[in-house]
Amino acid sequence: MSINPFELKSGSVDKGINDWKKIFVKPYDKRETDPYTKIRIILCTGAEYEQVWFGHRFHRCCADNDLRRELALLRRVEQQQQKRLAFLKPADENILETTIGYEQLAVDLTAVLAQNEPDAYVKAALDFALLEDFDHLYRYADLLEMEYGVYAEQLVGRYTEIMPGRPTIAEHRYPFDDVKRPSDASASLATKLCTNIITAAEQQTMNYYMNVGATYVSDLGRKLYLEIAMIEEQHVTHYGSLLDPAMTWLENLLMHEYTECYLYYSMLNDEVNPHVKKIWEAHFDIELSHLHKAAELLKKYEKKEWQQVIPNAEFPKLLAFTDMQEANKAYVRGVLGATVQNTAVLEEYTKVARLPDGYEFFKYNDAVNRAPSDVASHGVIDKYIAEAGIDYRFEERPHPVKALSNRKKDNVDVGRACPKADR
Repeated sequence: MSINPFELKSGSVDKGINDWKKIFVKPYDKRETDPYTKIRIILCTGAEYEQVWFGHRFHRCCADNDLRRELALLRRVEQQQQKRLAFLKPADENILETTIGYEQLAVDLTAVLAQNEPDAYVKAALDFALLEDFDHLYRYADLLEMEYGVYAEQLVGRYTEIMPGRPTIAEHRYPFDDVKRPSDASASLATKLCTNIITAAEQQTMNYYMNVGATYVSDLGRKLYLEIAMIEEQHVTHYGSLLDPAMTWLENLLMHEYTECYLYYSMLNDEVNPHVKKIWEAHFDIELSHLHKAAELLKKYEKKEWQQVIPNAEFPKLLAFTDMQEANKAYVRGVLGATVQNTAVLEEYTKVARLPDGYEFFKYNDAVNRAPSDVASHGVIDKYIAEAGIDYRFEERPHPVKALSNRKKDNVDVGRACPKADR
């Protein structure tokens, strides 16, 4: 049943303040918990971080201390929610195991959003970065098995295939090519939610790698985190540039709170874990109070009604991971077969073979990747193959891209070099 959160009753923001026992909750069991429960937690932790970060930026650009106090209260409660979610992660789940969850989220969330995205331009942006996160999952999975003897297919529940995407070595582009066309007020509510959600999710991944990469136990792993963290910076630029830059601070606040309400309501309806389901329900109620407060502040300071920002506020189709495994696998395979050789050209995309010889992509990629043997994403696979004879994958059928089907040699040319036959 579709709902309009503005029409639901809510309590005061103060009622969202909890004591330590309610904030520090029992963590999930990494061996028993469904992989999609784990990625729901990562996703909503990222949404909370985005809201907190946005609130701090708003606070620093606002001169009205009465408004800043309202923002401080909202932000404090959001921080408590973020901590409750972040501490659901158990202490015995290591950095790399958590990373597999981050990358599974990136793949399955992007695939789900892309399959439901009405805007062709936004869908193309999702498809493009999807293949890059898919490759990251493969690189981290090989490192995990090589250094810990853990098969990532067990961590992802075999919901998500693990095999090469657009090779990470090919993803390093000149910064100008990560900036896309922004949306505007005419975008559908589904598109606005999509761009807000995917930006928050990728930003959460970028932040995680920025903070944990240097703490990894091996130099090879540290180098891999360093490299992929740079791609996550590109992805945050890529997705963040799709957001509407004309929105005011208070309009943005309203949209942030609406996005969180939508996410928590979606997770509540999709969750299979009773313990976590109760958290989604509690957080949805808290976010309702934040949404109503944001509408109140918009009216007080900008003399606008919430309907001027979100004209039809009934939730569109809810975000769901349950039972999407097979559809996602088929979707990723289709995008791989059709677009793996693509790269970005300013606001658009094209096959790398169509780029002129002196294009900035080649200059930048060659500058950071002077020798493939020095590139960590290639080095991980190269080392794994040297030790095991073939790479580690979980693929249910042969790879849809012939050039990426060889398990005895890592391909460093797909999406990066211009085959003479394609010129």
